[in-house]
Order: sequence, then C-alpha cells, then structure tokens
Amino acid sequence: MKHKLIAGNWKMNLSKSEAEQLLTDLASNAHASNKYQLAVCVPAVHLGKTETILANSSIKYGGQNCYTAEKGAFTGENSAATLKSYGCSYVLVGHSERREYFGESHTFLKAKVDTAIDFGLQPIFCFGEKLQEREANHQEAIVKQQLEESVFHLDSEAFSRVVLAYEPVWAIGTGLAASPEQAQEMHAYIRQLIKEQYGTTVANNAYILYGGSMKPANAADLLSQPDIDGGLIGGASLKAQDFLAIAASA
Repeated sequence: MKHKLIAGNWKMNLSKSEAEQLLTDLASNAHASNKYQLAVCVPAVHLGKTETILANSSIKYGGQNCYTAEKGAFTGENSAATLKSYGCSYVLVGHSERREYFGESHTFLKAKVDTAIDFGLQPIFCFGEKLQEREANHQEAIVKQQLEESVFHLDSEAFSRVVLAYEPVWAIGTGLAASPEQAQEMHAYIRQLIKEQYGTTVANNAYILYGGSMKPANAADLLSQPDIDGGLIGGASLKAQDFLAIAASA
C-alpha cells in the first residue's frame, strides 16, 4: 500500500517569526513514517528558512507558484529553477485562487506543468468544480476538461511525476467539505479517467489528493476512502498540532 501524501498550502499567510515557529514545531514533532509523507508549500519569501529548518527533517516542501520561463524580465514571478535551487520537491499549479484571481487558463497551466517537470519538480495540479457547476451536475465534465487540457498531454512517464489535487471550489475556505462519499465518488471517477488515458498501472500508482477543507475532525473519514491518497490542506496546515493530527489520521 502506498503512503498518503499530506501537503500543506500556507497561501499568503504568516510573518517571518510565525513561519519560523511553525516550521520548527513541525520539524521537532514530525517523524518519518511509512504511512504518510508530510510536505508544506510556503510563500517564496519563506523558502530560505524552510530549507534551513527542514534540512534534517522528513518533511518535504515546495513553492506555491512558478512561471513558465527559466529566468528573465518577469517582475514578481518565481521560476521553477529557483524553487529547485532551494531544495523544493513540489510546486502548486492551477490552484482555484490562481485561476479565479489571476485568470490562469488551461493552456497557461499546461505550460506551467511542463516547466515544473522539466526542472525536476513535482507539480501538485489542482482542479475542481465551482458550486454552480456541482449544482448543475456538471462536475464530471468540468474535471475531465481540466485534466484533458492541462495534464493529459503528458506521456505516462511524465504524468507519473504529477500529483493531482481535486479541490471542489465550493469547499475551499468556506468551512464546507464534500462528504467522504462525494469525495470518493469523484476520486474514483478521476482514477478511471487516468486508467482510460494511461492504463491500469499508472492509474493505480497515481496520487489523487482531496483539497477541500480537510481538518482533524474529518480527515480520518476522508483518508480512509480507497481512492483518496492524501490531502492538500489549507487553514489547518497553519497550526502544527492540527496538521500533524491530520497526518496521524493516515
């Protein structure tokens, strides 16, 4: 049985001292496990301290965004090459907030996925439906389109380096969460799409995380579902006790 991946997305949170304290608490209390892998995706300004504090830890880390160019006149952006130079293992691509607030298209996200892989990062590719799309029962069509237009162009070897994170947009930052049954239904559908595209072995080995308000109270029920391979954690990743409790649920 593959381990669960519990990845924290700090978003645009934490001062320098707060970030250092959280990283220190995590490094001091997290232990290597064959049941789960912990990771944190931090704001770029915290990468230096993250690299230092987690140097001897079992916790992996990553960035929250990368641009499609290696370097150049792109003020305010961060390159995959720079993230890799800080020791990052992962980078978030396609988070609903990037799509909503910064207008990132399927085509642009496809280029980001390619760039991340080219520089040795594992993209955590986020996708999912909005509330009105769920209410109209269009969630499967939306998810299929997002995968087809941004990641299914990859060959099987490259695709195996992508972590998928299904995030029902209506459950992000709202306190709502899909029921374990709803989440499992969608994760099973996603795995079937992967099977149709790449075959059974790739589908079985693929990581599909749930990214919609997972917290200590619901983590065990969600993580016990057969097609949920971990979680992309938002608010609960900002408190070491909560984040580690979710991992313990694995």
